[in-house]
Amino acid sequence: MVAVPAGRPLGVVTRGTTNPNRLRRVDNWIATTCGDVLRTATDPLVVDLGYGATGVTAVELRSRLAHAVRPDVRVVGLEIDPVRVAAAQPVADPPRLTFARGGFELAGLRPALVRAFNVLRQYDEGAVADAWATMTGALAPGGLLVEGTCDELGRLGGWVLLDEGGPRTLTLGARLATLESPARLAERLPKALIHRNVAGEPIHALLQALENAWRAAAPYAPFGPRHRWLRTVTAVRDGGWPLAYQPRCWRQGLVTVDWAAVAPR
Repeated sequence: MVAVPAGRPLGVVTRGTTNPNRLRRVDNWIATTCGDVLRTATDPLVVDLGYGATGVTAVELRSRLAHAVRPDVRVVGLEIDPVRVAAAQPVADPPRLTFARGGFELAGLRPALVRAFNVLRQYDEGAVADAWATMTGALAPGGLLVEGTCDELGRLGGWVLLDEGGPRTLTLGARLATLESPARLAERLPKALIHRNVAGEPIHALLQALENAWRAAAPYAPFGPRHRWLRTVTAVRDGGWPLAYQPRCWRQGLVTVDWAAVAPR
C-alpha cells in the first residue's frame, strides 16, 4: 500500500481531456454489471476519480446510475487540480453530486464504487499495481473499482474490474458502427496491458483470436456490424476463451473476459 502524505492528494494532474458522452459505454456497463453493489450498499457512494477539465462526466454518471440503479446514489468527483475542482462547482448538486480535491487515496472517502478513467494512462506501467492497491484499499466492504481508458469520443475502450482481492475481469468495448476491426481495441487497452500486446502475452493472443474470428465472420457483414460482432465473439468463446456469456452486452459491442486469462506474464 502506498503511504498517503497527510493533506496532499496522491497522484499527478492528468491532461484533463473530456467530452460529453465520452464515458457512456462504460457507465451503462457499470449500471448493468455493478448495479447490485450499489443497490445493496448502506451508502450508495460513487467516486469519479480524475473527471478532467469539466465536471460533465460526473454529471452524466450520476444521472445514469440514478435512473438505472437507485435514485439516491451519490457521486463525488475528485480531482488533484484545485482549479478544476473550482471550475466544476457550478454543476454541483449537493448532496447528490459534489466535487472535491483528491487522488488515489480517494480523499478519505469509503465509496461502494470508483470509476477511474483515463487516469493511469500517463503513468508508467510499474505504477499501476500500487495505484490499484491504494484505491481498492479505500473501498467500502464489498466495493468495486472500474479502471480503464477510452478514446476521445468513447468509441473504443478497455477497463478492468477490481475488488479488494485484485483484478477480476477485463472488458473491451467498441462502437460497432465505426469498428474497422478488433485490432483497433489495442489502442485503448488499460495501462496494465497496453504495453503487453506482443507475441507471447495472453492479451495479444486474445486480440488475435478476435481479429481472426472477425475476418472469418466477413460473410455476416451485409447484415450489419452487430451480427458480425456477435458471430465473432461467439466463435472466440467457443474456441475456449473464458468470455462472460452476456448477449445483451455483446450486442452493445462489449466483451468481458476473466482477468486470469489475459494477465501479464
